[in-house]
Amino acid sequence: MIKSQILNITKFFIYVLLLFTFNPSDAQQIFSSNKYPITDFRQPLDITPPALAGSFGEIRGNHFHSGIDFRTNQREGYPVYAVADGYISRLRVQNSGFGQALYINHPNGFTTVYGHLQRFSPKIATIVKNLEYEKKSFEIDEFPDATLIPVRKGEIIAWSGNRGSSGGPHLHFEIRDTKTEETINPQFFGILIPDNIPPVIHGLYVYRLNGKTFNEATPKQAIAITGAAGLYKASAPVSLTGEVGFGVVTTDRHNGMSGTNGVYSIQLELDGKMIYTSALERFAFEDSKAINSHIDYPTYLNTKRSIQKSFVDPGNPLKIYSGLINNGRISFNDGATHQLRYIITDSKGNASTLSFTVTAGSAPAVTPIVPGGTIYSFGKENEFTGEGVKVVFPKGTLYSDLNFSYKKLPKPAGNAWSEIHLIHNRFTPLHVGFNLWIKADQLPENLRSKALIVNTNGSSQGGYFEDGYIKATPKNFGNFYISTDTIAPRITPVNIAEGKSMAGLSKILFKISDNLSGIKSFNAYIDGQWALMEFDAKTATLWHSFDERTGAGKHTLELAVSDLKDNVRRYSVHFSK
Repeated sequence: MIKSQILNITKFFIYVLLLFTFNPSDAQQIFSSNKYPITDFRQPLDITPPALAGSFGEIRGNHFHSGIDFRTNQREGYPVYAVADGYISRLRVQNSGFGQALYINHPNGFTTVYGHLQRFSPKIATIVKNLEYEKKSFEIDEFPDATLIPVRKGEIIAWSGNRGSSGGPHLHFEIRDTKTEETINPQFFGILIPDNIPPVIHGLYVYRLNGKTFNEATPKQAIAITGAAGLYKASAPVSLTGEVGFGVVTTDRHNGMSGTNGVYSIQLELDGKMIYTSALERFAFEDSKAINSHIDYPTYLNTKRSIQKSFVDPGNPLKIYSGLINNGRISFNDGATHQLRYIITDSKGNASTLSFTVTAGSAPAVTPIVPGGTIYSFGKENEFTGEGVKVVFPKGTLYSDLNFSYKKLPKPAGNAWSEIHLIHNRFTPLHVGFNLWIKADQLPENLRSKALIVNTNGSSQGGYFEDGYIKATPKNFGNFYISTDTIAPRITPVNIAEGKSMAGLSKILFKISDNLSGIKSFNAYIDGQWALMEFDAKTATLWHSFDERTGAGKHTLELAVSDLKDNVRRYSVHFSK
């Protein structure tokens, strides 16, 4: 007992030492006119010092990270605490995504979110399980009445885990505006992360825009930089003529066991005047995919290098930008020398600068010849119709005007029921999906319900038959054709076999998979009664945990797994317990 108390006291003083530079006013970060409560919330974990595997707003595939990821020492099972008084406003269980998650509404107008949980507290777990049996569904998304599950600040509500789409054990934590549902940087609320380390600047790029839309053909040049510890500069002056935009590669770390995190703000000055600011204070979930407009998307696809552009596409809906002059585009035509400076800041206020000099030309750059094609405006709905194909881009799909291209190729070998339709190219990001119709002339009537659209990588885009077409809504441009899915999912028993005794085992385990359209549902029955099966999509593991519903004796398990084209695989087995 005494040793334990001494250890806890020691940990506390280490934590205090790591945080000694923190000033609570730092949480009211720059670039924000909003004020947030900085004493209402406690830490959601008692791991000291706290460390992050992911920061708010950092760049992820197709989205900004919507919260902060607390490290849990590569382990599951740490107690997760309600950060303030409130009530459970949402109970969510998913095959992927957050896996198991809780949402708590607080009287101060904010909602906290806890994701990838291993398990809920007993009282919450009982409610969740009863709901799953009531609805005969593992996945639930319920919004309990405010009086059903009240919680107190510091109450254990769950234990940390690795469920859903998590890449490793951690706690995903968010703070949202309850009214608007926008997610907000938790470090504005006094969630303390020890940090006196400035961001690192890895690269500087210039793009020759010259009045044109940015795309995969825009000329790009890397500018050599030197420096460290917060001070960076270009190795030599840069000579530029015409309209350009700049981009920067930057990351951040904090004290202790830090991951490579994203930065909070990026500012660009031209001759001492701010022309561009992006600050990740808060954002709306419906805008998150616009990260593909915020970055150099073609470079990301080709190299996974995240260059954050300092010029904004006209159809970019993000509200993270301020102080823009000409949307960050700069014309260098005056023959003068100009001083530019990036200021990169993390959520604690640590800053790094990158200074460079541009020598401007005295005449506009030659405007490149635009290849032939159909120009579609980003600000309205657009439609293309070709032989055997129709494409509709709803308003809000495009981030900038599109020089659209289309081509048709012969039908591929194998399970194909149309030609290949090349819909533009994969290097142009889209904010929402587009409507794609492909003519199904040769498709037999008995296969119409099994038809779907796939791309040439073999990935299903979904779809259904209507008016002689297969209709789907792909999320990205690509090369598409009609295929069919007539094959039922696969069920592989892991620890059960005919007549096996399951005494001493806590679970029945399976692996399930599907060849094309994807898993739609799974249902199990033990002795004719519906039995809860849980699923982890990233490991394709399906399991049933025994409880009081299955007593000693002989039993029959029946399992049915269906895909999105209603192909069903069944499995039946007798076991004893």
